[in-house]
Amino acid sequence: MDRQVIEQKLESLRRCLARVSGKCPADAETLERDVDAQDIIALNLTRAVQLSVDVAAHLIASREIPAPDTMGQAFDALANAGLINPELAARMRKAVGFRNIAIHSYNAIDWHIVHSICRRHLDDFRDFAACVLNLEPL
Repeated sequence: MDRQVIEQKLESLRRCLARVSGKCPADAETLERDVDAQDIIALNLTRAVQLSVDVAAHLIASREIPAPDTMGQAFDALANAGLINPELAARMRKAVGFRNIAIHSYNAIDWHIVHSICRRHLDDFRDFAACVLNLEPL
């Protein structure tokens, strides 16, 4: 595993999460009306997911874990290899689901759900980053 590459991606992830936290309004109704906040939050959440998937793919490749078929399955592969716990893998799969909606069906985004993600699920990304940082290098 190239520790420097992983650490750079995790620093980018940290910045995305800080941006989401900083721009998320106090309530979902305000988010529904604020298109600038919507854009900033959606972009940074999708980046956070992509960075997490990139890190997962890097770990999979460096450990010769069989390649998954989907982005969400990358987290299952890490859980099956004992690198993250299955509950975290399930939460990260859900994040990939959000990313897919944000990228492919932007008009269908439910901003109340996005607000909930911002308020209740950013720690999923932080937990993933912490697990990665605690892994022994190969």
